[in-house]
Amino acid sequence: MKLFLIAGEPSGDRLGAALMAGLRALAPVEFAGIGGPLMQAEGMESLFPMEELSVMGIAEVLPKYFALKRRIRQTADAVLASGAEALVTIDSPDFCLRVATLVKAARPEFRTIHYVAPSVWAWRPGRAAKMAKVIDHVLALLPFEPPYMTAAGMTCDFVGHPVVAEPVATAEEKAAFAGKGPLLLALPGSRRGEVTRLAPVFGAVVGRLKATHPGLQVALPTVRGVAGLVRELTAGWAVKPEIIEDAALKRGAFAAADVALAASGTVSLELAANGRPMVIAYDMHPLTLWLMRRAALVDTVTLVNLVSETRVVPEFIGPDCRADLIAPALEAVLADPSAQRAAMALTMERLGRGGEPPGLRAARSVLAALRAAPRR
Repeated sequence: MKLFLIAGEPSGDRLGAALMAGLRALAPVEFAGIGGPLMQAEGMESLFPMEELSVMGIAEVLPKYFALKRRIRQTADAVLASGAEALVTIDSPDFCLRVATLVKAARPEFRTIHYVAPSVWAWRPGRAAKMAKVIDHVLALLPFEPPYMTAAGMTCDFVGHPVVAEPVATAEEKAAFAGKGPLLLALPGSRRGEVTRLAPVFGAVVGRLKATHPGLQVALPTVRGVAGLVRELTAGWAVKPEIIEDAALKRGAFAAADVALAASGTVSLELAANGRPMVIAYDMHPLTLWLMRRAALVDTVTLVNLVSETRVVPEFIGPDCRADLIAPALEAVLADPSAQRAAMALTMERLGRGGEPPGLRAARSVLAALRAAPRR
């Protein structure tokens, strides 16, 4: 069996690599497609660099529209020429679903599977019905998502979130970050636009915390595509952060941090998996923010708040993403780090901690969908 996989950003690369390993454990399978270093380590030769697709937001996409459109057509042609039995798209819906649309238009019987259900419970619920026109089966990360997908006409399985199976730091890895002052984990995102917008705000927050915590340490895990930009934008921070690309060092930082300041996204679940209290901050182009807020169905963007059905993680979004608001919230979390503990533990339980690894569950779901579902 041959499958064509597409991932467009680091979180999708992690999902894809775990899925590939799970599939190999269950069946003979070959892979083609687009992926990052983790999927490539599992044996995929990427059609082009995955980082070209790591763009988010309407205003941010517009300057790259024609280049992305060419990549969409190139990818769809590659899928159709690959001899693959199915297309598995992983998150990045703006790119992936356009590829799936072209593939289905050319071959309506071609099987399509999408990994990561769109957050229709949060905004734009009509996306599920639109997606159902080109996607046959969905792998959901959150336990409350399958009903939204099946109601739109797709089959869907909750497969668990990969964060529950990620390795935690050893004592030695954690000890590498021992120091005299508190350790702040700064996480300004994995996309260039995110980092560019958030790094100055995070730097101002670091300056304020340095004034009250002279021994402050800052660790900043990042990814290959933005590491150089991160170094450039953090050079003038009041505390020079330790820029981390190594996986073992990242685990150590996540285990040792006293508090985290993070961009909105799945990183809040990584922090919860390590029991690290956090504050979430995020900003984007005003047009993108205005459109998203008009369509929002929930009052929080933080996944720990949503999954645990609490609101214990402070968040500062859009015009509230300011150092003078964020720094006091971090001080409060440092003063009482236990306030988020129950919500983080409940989140991990609901995401499948203690069960079969999500990559293997996802692989079983893919194989079952290919065997059982009728072709359309």
